[in-house]
Amino acid sequence: MPEKYLADQSLPRALFSMTWPMLFGVVALMSFQLVDSIFISMLGMQPLAALGFTLPMQQLLIGVQVGIGIASTALISRAIGAGRSTRAKHMGGLVVLTGCCVTFLLCALIWLLRIPLLTALGASAELLPYTDDYWLPWLTSAWLGAFLYFASSIARANGDMRLPGLMMVVTSVVNILLDPLFIFTFGWGLPGAAYATIAACLVGSGIMYLRILKRHWLDFKPSKLPVIPALRDIFNTSAPAMLSQLMPGLAALLATRLVAGFGGSAIAAWTLGSRLELFSIVIVLALTMALPPMVGRLLGSQQLERVHSLVLIAVRFVIGLQVIVALFWLASRWLIAPALAPDADTERYLMSYMLWVPISYAALGVCMLMVSVCNALGMPMRAVLISVLRLFACYLPALWVGATLAGMSGLYVGVLLGNVATGLLSWQFYKRGLHQLNNSARRPAPS
Repeated sequence: MPEKYLADQSLPRALFSMTWPMLFGVVALMSFQLVDSIFISMLGMQPLAALGFTLPMQQLLIGVQVGIGIASTALISRAIGAGRSTRAKHMGGLVVLTGCCVTFLLCALIWLLRIPLLTALGASAELLPYTDDYWLPWLTSAWLGAFLYFASSIARANGDMRLPGLMMVVTSVVNILLDPLFIFTFGWGLPGAAYATIAACLVGSGIMYLRILKRHWLDFKPSKLPVIPALRDIFNTSAPAMLSQLMPGLAALLATRLVAGFGGSAIAAWTLGSRLELFSIVIVLALTMALPPMVGRLLGSQQLERVHSLVLIAVRFVIGLQVIVALFWLASRWLIAPALAPDADTERYLMSYMLWVPISYAALGVCMLMVSVCNALGMPMRAVLISVLRLFACYLPALWVGATLAGMSGLYVGVLLGNVATGLLSWQFYKRGLHQLNNSARRPAPS
């Protein structure tokens, strides 16, 4: 009988202890991205708009790496919860090898298809020189970021949140320090931002892999872990998780195409708004990293009731916090929008964004938690269904209707309505899935 995980511990205290290191890390990560955007906005509207066209591709790449990371966290944490530590460390090695190969191939494909992709996204001829110079170093930084992320996933699956959180802080600080040097002092402009990220990821990866190898969390010997069944386990878990993570990237691509129809200032404001959104949901992102290993180990030790108690604590906290965040953005938009926007039109669009969109972050946070929890509970297809319904039944149709009826202001209202609808839907799908797991657990095993 496996040892009961968290059997004698307070769930709120355990969740806090697992989340706060990731919170500092994600805050640092989001801060560097926001600072990155501010530095690039100093170069003018066109470099900032060119950065905006990388966002859909970046979300696609992040979707792939996060999908593989979800698989590693789920499989490793369940193995640890069931007392199979040898399988856990060899599974980590296989995940790193598989993930690095997959993300490299995807980066190469994006580079080869960059001109058709930019044209399809609606990039004007005057923006192509900026994007063409930027994409190769940016894709290199994206691959190195995935390499670092896989190491962080292995550490989190083993219950260590401090090391990944610390590395997020270290890489973000290095990136922020190098940004002005590479962008302005060396005169590299927009590509300099990517070179700063490359240097930061190399530093973080070196530290991370040395630490996890020293702790014997990463190994790979085919004799210790049958490769084909293990790859099948990774695929069965990561493919649906990857698909659910790729949905936002595809939706961002379509949304960017829709926003591009309103001009470069609209794209620049959308880029800044996206950075503000990431900064606003930083605690939600930290929870989506902290919850899966906890849920996986509770599932491995057969404690479904405590899973639901843990999820309820996280959901109530997220709703309360995001309401406070929305009120802050609403009250401070008169100061923040002029400070970030490079011109008057961008400022006007950003003011409208900050009026309508932040109030929906609570529902968006609930949806993100439900996708993460469903993957950790071994219900990846349910997570995919939540993502598909969120983006293609609620979010994108609401954006299109809003933009058609009332321009960019209507599009922002569409974001609000789409996020609220998906938050409610995701909670219902999670509860039904948990009910099915409970019924399966009570059903007597066949003799």
